Amino acid sequence: MSDLIYWLIGAVLAAVLTPFVWKALRAAGRRPQASLPEVLAASRVLFELVVNLQQHRGMSSAWLSGDASFAPRLREKQAVIDTLLPALQRDARGETARHAPCFTGNDVSLFIFRWRSLVDALPGKTPEQSIAEHSQLISQLLNWLAAVGEARLEPLLDRADQVGTVRNFAYRLPALAECLGQMRAIGSSVAARKACSPVARVRLMFLVSKVEGLLEQALRASNAGQSSPRARSAIIELIGLVRSSILAGDGIKVSPEQYFGVATRAVDGVVAWVGESGQALERVSPQAPGGMTLLLG
Repeated sequence: MSDLIYWLIGAVLAAVLTPFVWKALRAAGRRPQASLPEVLAASRVLFELVVNLQQHRGMSSAWLSGDASFAPRLREKQAVIDTLLPALQRDARGETARHAPCFTGNDVSLFIFRWRSLVDALPGKTPEQSIAEHSQLISQLLNWLAAVGEARLEPLLDRADQVGTVRNFAYRLPALAECLGQMRAIGSSVAARKACSPVARVRLMFLVSKVEGLLEQALRASNAGQSSPRARSAIIELIGLVRSSILAGDGIKVSPEQYFGVATRAVDGVVAWVGESGQALERVSPQAPGGMTLLLG
């Protein structure tokens, strides 16, 4: 008798709840899906912020290490980053409306708070503290960018050659640019101080190895455009400078400005490569805008 009662209760609950379940499923199915142009535009904003934060990190390192010539450029770079934040907030609103958002409005609000706190407190920080806090912000952006690439771009572009370009665009090349950006920040501080600590030496050696690995992976998946060989050449130049003028063990042989310039050419080479990869992806969609322009400030 008790089994019959349980069965009847279950049947009644199923009858009552089924319409609500179907309504929820239909509502989820009506959530707006991202188009390829929208996803590429949001990815561009994330990467622009990565690039500019990397530059701000490198300038901050040199400035906090005693090179006052970076102060005006530092203020200009802060202003560029601030102009990009409304677009990030807009994209977060779009993501929040989709199933399993890659980042939300609350995530972005916390990011902006941390960025502004970093800027306000920057004069009282050591170069190492500045590098660490900048790197945390950049890592957050890179995580969002990788998530957008996996959850939004890859389902839209499922051919093997397209997926390789997507992963270059959303993961490998941004990660490569970040390693180069860290090399720029650490090396600029070393050059300004005219001394390389054991910690900086070990970190630079690790970054050189990681850069070489990421570069090899990205070249294997490259769309064979014009930017990849130029980026490779600039990266090889930077690695050679690090090994000969910082890690050689017979003194620091490079000025902060010279080192920053060589490192920036390497980062810019990867940025151009990302832009070219994005253009290749945009051509897949008939509604895509006519090319990516990364704001380097």
